[in-house]
Amino acid sequence: MDFIVGSFNHDLYTLRFEPPSADNVKASLSLIRPTPAIGGHSWLALSLKKDFLYCTAWTKPQPSIAAYSVQGSGRDIQFLNAKPIQALSGYVCCDAHHVYSVGGPTGEVFRIAGDGSLGDMVQKLDFVDPQGVNMSEGRGSVPHGDFGGLRHGAHSVDLSPDGRSLYVADIGRNCIWTYSVDQKAFYGEPPLTLVNKHIAPRPTDGPRHTWPHPNGKVLYSLQEHTSMVDLFSIDEDGVTLSHLQGVKVIPADKEPKHYWADEVRLSIGPDREKPRYMYASTRGLKPDTKGYVAVFRLKHDGTLESLEALHVWETPTSGGIANAIEPAPWHKGREDDDGTEHLALTDSEEGWVFMLSFDGKEVREVARLSLGKTEEGEVVQAATAVWL
Repeated sequence: MDFIVGSFNHDLYTLRFEPPSADNVKASLSLIRPTPAIGGHSWLALSLKKDFLYCTAWTKPQPSIAAYSVQGSGRDIQFLNAKPIQALSGYVCCDAHHVYSVGGPTGEVFRIAGDGSLGDMVQKLDFVDPQGVNMSEGRGSVPHGDFGGLRHGAHSVDLSPDGRSLYVADIGRNCIWTYSVDQKAFYGEPPLTLVNKHIAPRPTDGPRHTWPHPNGKVLYSLQEHTSMVDLFSIDEDGVTLSHLQGVKVIPADKEPKHYWADEVRLSIGPDREKPRYMYASTRGLKPDTKGYVAVFRLKHDGTLESLEALHVWETPTSGGIANAIEPAPWHKGREDDDGTEHLALTDSEEGWVFMLSFDGKEVREVARLSLGKTEEGEVVQAATAVWL
């Protein structure tokens, strides 16, 4: 199984993961090849056919969004073009027609050209609400910095499974913005209409990332400041949310003030439409504070079977500004298939990419790979992964 890892400060990396085999051959993680990048790519999004890659680009003097073609199963990645944006982007996603980006106070929608490159910007998004209070700006200086407003502004953007709705988690406004998507928007017309602003359950949550259940009826929201994951039911209109339940994703005896939660994802197999587990990761705010990966069992409808985690695993490092998890594809019919799932975990503190396994009871590390150092001697800071 191959995947691409972006970095905050260097290249793109195509890696291969070989799961353990039935005849006791251990799992392995290896580098297939690096690809020169135009800047730090903190977030990656693959097109549906996985032939194009869209990235946040931490370029200077102005941030941008970049497009690459992906050929030869990730062995041939070619830069196509980049488009400037107003503020540093934290996240991108895409459908067949547009690339969506958000970061801090603003966001953008770009048309996808026929060759997969980025076309014209067709819509600008503004998340500065003069009637609201930015819950993050009052914190003053924070460890690791604010990344151009990402830590007190909009941070992620995800589409619903049917593509009719779009969700933006906003740390600073302590909310989730919901948009309707006009899937029949004419060439060059803005596809998004803002519908609702959903305030988080607690006044200091700081929604960082969301992720929809494949059934389109549940949205998971990871809260950066409180290290919670909250579940919301999604109305038939796709844009109205109602709070269902919330769960802490760090050990009960740990204080959220020492952590900043990072990611929430769902397992993929054996039935992609009915994920078995919810995975959530957190980072330690300081190098001597380790992060965690927590696993919860899901019911078929997407709600939590229990508020108690199946396992909370301490990560080898704090995670730095990463500790992002991405479940691996499910391979049906493996002779050694015992129901074990695998996840990629990225670390920017020491530059590791870890491969984790979960067998329904425990999370374990099964392989790791260092991305090395840059020509300037800096650790290559692994950011996020996408599976090919």
